[in-house]
Amino acid sequence: MIDPVLLLTAYARGIFPMAETARDKDVYWVEPKNRGVLPLDGFHCSHSLARLIRKGVFTVSFDTDFKGVMEACADRSETWINREIVDSYCFLFEHGYAHSVECRDEEGLQGGLYGVSLGGAFFGESMFHRKTNASKVALAALVDRLISKGFVLLDTQFLTPHLASLGGIEMPQKKYLNLLRQALTVKASF
Repeated sequence: MIDPVLLLTAYARGIFPMAETARDKDVYWVEPKNRGVLPLDGFHCSHSLARLIRKGVFTVSFDTDFKGVMEACADRSETWINREIVDSYCFLFEHGYAHSVECRDEEGLQGGLYGVSLGGAFFGESMFHRKTNASKVALAALVDRLISKGFVLLDTQFLTPHLASLGGIEMPQKKYLNLLRQALTVKASF
């Protein structure tokens, strides 16, 4: 397990761990030169996603199946989530620093995401879906929750085309670190 103080200190400095593969026993530290961020006031909820949310196809919950969400995020042919990362983030969850969003239907867990919170910053780690749009519903619920709880920064680490379509942007490391410093002074509670 990664030392939790080291892990939280790394997040506070804009650094996070990854593994090469699920079977890798080691982690390495990542500090992207360009950082993905989803501005909380810039989340793009399409008409079809808004309709899906209103229909209530998925039931959304928070922090009810953290390990299940992590394991689902890791359940793909290639992943950076190894056993050390699962154990480390489950420890952070048990101590109130890591959180999950779950989307369920009558057949069970269909999508979700997890991440770490410090001050007014939420660091999104990974998301998954088993049914179409379940991860988007989870992300929309996360954005609503972060806004209502006083968070000011949603870090996505990297900008993917999927995140860009939802309003994600990329910024230079220096600008990101300034936003992070400000966010860490905010008192917010997930």
